[in-house]
Amino acid sequence: MKLIVADDHPMVRAGLGQILAGLERGVVIVEAADFASAKAALVAHPDADLALVDLFMPGMSGTASVALLAASSPTVPLVVVSASDTPRDIRDALAAGASGFVPKHESSTVLLGALRLVLAGGTYAPSSLASASPTELAPPPTLTPRQKDVLAMVIEGRPNKEIGTRLGLSEQTVKGHLLAVFRTLNVRNRVQAVQAAHAMGIAEAPRQNGTKGAA
Repeated sequence: MKLIVADDHPMVRAGLGQILAGLERGVVIVEAADFASAKAALVAHPDADLALVDLFMPGMSGTASVALLAASSPTVPLVVVSASDTPRDIRDALAAGASGFVPKHESSTVLLGALRLVLAGGTYAPSSLASASPTELAPPPTLTPRQKDVLAMVIEGRPNKEIGTRLGLSEQTVKGHLLAVFRTLNVRNRVQAVQAAHAMGIAEAPRQNGTKGAA
């Protein structure tokens, strides 16, 4: 059995490796420490039986990156192992293509049981998802039409000044819209915003010739 373990903390990877040895004899572990190396491992090892991925490690932009990882190797089931146990993170990770979500505070027995379920073709979600309130499960905020316009031009690689000129907005207004996009998509920079847009399927052509100064 070959498993991919992606976490930016070496001690966590080592601990998971010891737990995973309980699945069966002769388990082979492929380690990764960030989003880029996790994606590379998935591409290089399409024969892996399972991949365990931390939700928050360098290069990850939340569940948007989960979708990118799942798409990079569709034959390898992906299980998120995270310090988060919020219903929204769980739901969004599963919606992004993960086959399971195990909070890090769970016991090794729970983790192994969840992995065996996924290996058998099932999907694992912690009990906290079933007990979540409607407010906790509410869909994430969506982008406004103007924010989508700005994001579309960021995807095209255009700088803020050019975006403002094309949309009839001041450069400061463009920056404001871009910061709002970052908050909504739970990302920190333009590169992560582009990744999230493609993963969520919200990249689209911008509307041009907007009214100057319009929000």
